Amino acid sequence: MARFELKLPKMGESVAEATITSWLKEVGETIEIDEAVVEIATDKVDSEVPSEVEGTLVEILFQKDDVVGVGETIAVIETEGEELIDVTETEQVQVPNEVVEIEKTIEKASEVAAIPITKTSGSGKFYSPLVRNIAQTEGVSMEELESVSGSGKEGRVTKEDILAYIDNRGKVSEKETTLLKVEAPKPIEKIVAKAAPVSVNGGDEIIEMSRMGKLIAKHMVDSVQTSAHVQSFIEIDVTNIVKWRNRVKDAFMKREGEKLTFTPIFMQAIATTIKKYPLINIAVDGDSIIKKKNINLGMAAALPDGNLIVPVIKNADQLNLVGMTSAVNDLANRARNNQLKPDEIQDGTYTVTNVGSFGSVMGTPIINQPQVAILALGAIRKVPAVIETSEGDFIGVRQKMFVSHSYDHRVVNGALGGMFIKTLKEILEAWDVNQEF
Repeated sequence: MARFELKLPKMGESVAEATITSWLKEVGETIEIDEAVVEIATDKVDSEVPSEVEGTLVEILFQKDDVVGVGETIAVIETEGEELIDVTETEQVQVPNEVVEIEKTIEKASEVAAIPITKTSGSGKFYSPLVRNIAQTEGVSMEELESVSGSGKEGRVTKEDILAYIDNRGKVSEKETTLLKVEAPKPIEKIVAKAAPVSVNGGDEIIEMSRMGKLIAKHMVDSVQTSAHVQSFIEIDVTNIVKWRNRVKDAFMKREGEKLTFTPIFMQAIATTIKKYPLINIAVDGDSIIKKKNINLGMAAALPDGNLIVPVIKNADQLNLVGMTSAVNDLANRARNNQLKPDEIQDGTYTVTNVGSFGSVMGTPIINQPQVAILALGAIRKVPAVIETSEGDFIGVRQKMFVSHSYDHRVVNGALGGMFIKTLKEILEAWDVNQEF
């Protein structure tokens, strides 16, 4: 019999840890190859960890709600045959001698004074999972982390900042190093923002927010506090698009095997508009503006539990309508079934949300940070409208919709925000009802 160590896999460049949410297998149960063993959650997406081997689960090393670092062994599976070699253990990384010496010094210090590094410090500073993981590993206390100058957005400490601090920290004098070993950091009093008191009556029901619900709530509040939100609205006549889709949707399904909805049509038009206005496709980093090379469209999707997730269509401007339809349907289906990978909800540069799917005529969506704009698609409605012809004006029934454009007024002025949706309107209203797909 051989023992195989099941490790927490890498789940994207910015994901350093995950929380165990549920074990799908108990000790003693048999496991097939690629069968899901445990459910995990990161600050980006929920996922499952499958087994790479067939065997019996003999040991569980972490329990529900435990936080596990990427690469850590979470369970042991007993298999038939010879001892298996874990490939991840054979990969060696070349580390400079200076770093090795620093690590030894910090390791000794951490044995004497090690306290957990929380996501938010007592002074309100936010630290990413990667920075906290490095600090915890290198024995950097919260008190020391507070003193590190951040070069990231809003003064946040980046990976480079913490590594530079550790490098300089290893060069302190022997006297200072000895002092660091002996002195335990003083506990920091946690400052908690006071919330307005809520009265609870006897018949009221208290519902605990889900983990994802808490993350979304914080993300929304942070966005409103970061960006100066303003909105522009425009009404678009999509009568030709509705007629065209009704004409070709059956043939499209027969030829491509995909259901043609309005979403990929709009997404393709939005990607074309972004190419005309690349300064919408940016991010803000402190006092700098980062102009994104790729057009990666985020597509807000509703989950069965009522929460939202934003899968990303990478290089959306390079897709034709068939490719866009396939990408939209695939991501939407896997989002609803909780099968998205962490990399599929990262690196978005512009987000689209379809509030019309719930019957809303328009909305004022909150920007998905660190992007600078988001577009809401309203419901398509039959409305009376003035139609201009060479023979004069008359009233007719048209299919129309509103789009709502929220953008960050720090870097996007009203002219750019308004011209963007005006151009989108022109593209959609010029749709050729006789074209093929």
